[in-house]
Amino acid sequence: MTGGEPPGRGVNDGFMGKIVTTAKNQGKRFSEAGRPFVPRPKKEIEAMIDFFQRTYPDARCGLDFRDGYELLMATILSAQCQDKTVNLATTKLFRLFPNVATLAKANLAEVEDCVRVCGFFRQKAKSLVDCAQAVTARFGGQIPATLEELVSLRGVGRKTANVVLGNVFGVPGITVDTHVKRISLRLGLTNNEEPERIELDLMEVIPQAIWTDFSHQVIAHGRTLCQARKPQCSQCQLTLCQARA
Repeated sequence: MTGGEPPGRGVNDGFMGKIVTTAKNQGKRFSEAGRPFVPRPKKEIEAMIDFFQRTYPDARCGLDFRDGYELLMATILSAQCQDKTVNLATTKLFRLFPNVATLAKANLAEVEDCVRVCGFFRQKAKSLVDCAQAVTARFGGQIPATLEELVSLRGVGRKTANVVLGNVFGVPGITVDTHVKRISLRLGLTNNEEPERIELDLMEVIPQAIWTDFSHQVIAHGRTLCQARKPQCSQCQLTLCQARA
């Protein structure tokens, strides 16, 4: 799950207080070039959702995990790193540190050795240990189940929190990684570049009940067809995509 919050980041940054875009003024937003942003019609968005559901019905989180602890730590590691690399690292990490309590007491050098294959491994190792210590001290060793509590942890931003909430606790959330960002822009579902603002734009037009599934499906599309450098438009059946024009 590439992209997302940089290693070490874990604050909400006053997101909801800073964002003034709402469903009422969405049509008045302007792009950086000064052109007005015109939201896609509801029927077109429904057609896009139908395409993703039919094309990627089994899309799921690409990180290997058995519980909230494992998914939280794996998602912290996934910033600017591919899922397969993270899964390689966590195989050893979770064998040595099978729960929050053991990771909270871990020697930092041992954790660094486990996650060395991931980018920024020193920063990420510290984030993992600090996060485990905070969960132990503040939440009794239980992974918190609210966005506000999760983003208060080191290394946890909204992307990570939404991944955990959606896949462990069944709380719908939009996960904006590099794939979701790229495809949302190509489809004309947003004109923003910041993940937090893209998340809000998608929340306004995608039904809440499918936020988590929609995120998985868009990510799957980005990995298989709508790639960053060479999108396979000739093989894609999503004719409503603006990038095809």
